[in-house]
Amino acid sequence: MTLLRRTLIAAASVAVLSASFSALAQDIKPRLIRFGYGLNEQSNQGRAAKVFADEVAKLSGGKMKVRAIGAAALGPDNQMQQALIGGAQEMMVGSTATLVGISKEMALWDTPFLIGNVKEADTLLDGPIGDKVRNKLQDKGMVGLVYWENGFRNLTNSKRAITKMEDMQGIKLRVMQNNVFLSSFQTLGANAIPLAFSELFSALETNTVDGQENPFNTILSSKFYEVQKYMTVTNHVYSPWIVTASKKWWDQLSKDEQKVLMDAAKVSRDFERKDTRDEAAKAMGDLKAKGMQINELSPVEAGRMRDKLTKVYASIGADIGMDLWNETQAELKKIRSGK
Repeated sequence: MTLLRRTLIAAASVAVLSASFSALAQDIKPRLIRFGYGLNEQSNQGRAAKVFADEVAKLSGGKMKVRAIGAAALGPDNQMQQALIGGAQEMMVGSTATLVGISKEMALWDTPFLIGNVKEADTLLDGPIGDKVRNKLQDKGMVGLVYWENGFRNLTNSKRAITKMEDMQGIKLRVMQNNVFLSSFQTLGANAIPLAFSELFSALETNTVDGQENPFNTILSSKFYEVQKYMTVTNHVYSPWIVTASKKWWDQLSKDEQKVLMDAAKVSRDFERKDTRDEAAKAMGDLKAKGMQINELSPVEAGRMRDKLTKVYASIGADIGMDLWNETQAELKKIRSGK
């Protein structure tokens, strides 16, 4: 055996031993983690949940196992949130909008026409403003890890094409169980009806509600095109999801275990945003091919809606605190000026 080969084998052995000792040195216990989400396994949410589970297994040397449970099998978002607070469930990903009743600062993300594009979204959510809003959950019994992307929300209905604000009049529109969404759409003339997402398809099918609003991906993966004829591209709200953990449970974890989950969550976030954006770019064409009639809301009509929502903006500022509202506006101004 040559000297070079002996040296290489020795170096490889040292590397393997170092990795083993490093894994042993980490304070990681065998754990089963129930990770709930609302959409089906084939959705962008489902794919990212699998990436998170795989990454946790990899980073923990197989000790920490994530059981991703989709299709609202553990209940709708608000039910899972209560399970996390009570310590009956470990983790979930869900809408920030259904958290508003738990942490009022989450209402910031429901502000209509707040965020104009994905660059603004990423910079705002991953920066100090996003951290400030996320960290407020700790006082309420939950730990926010990262934001995923649900996407820009758009309107669908079974009655008529919505080309101007007046077309919203009398449309029975399902909205999330959230006061900002309720007051926004009531102000715009719709008959806003709060309803859990898990009940939505059936409500559309039976005409209990005429329409709903969600990103392209969700409209496609939930097959709303089967019960909705019209879609209007409004991009009225940029909607994030948030990965959360039960604080009762999180506080029992070692620092190494918490780091595994946070690092895996960041990997899943980066995957999920790219996956969601790629799918959204294709989804509108798919929805058109499925027979939906699609129109885009003009900038003039979007402006009219914005003007109509002045009181809603004032109410959001008062609810979340004017300091946070003003910091957000200043941060957006900075992003838009390229500084």
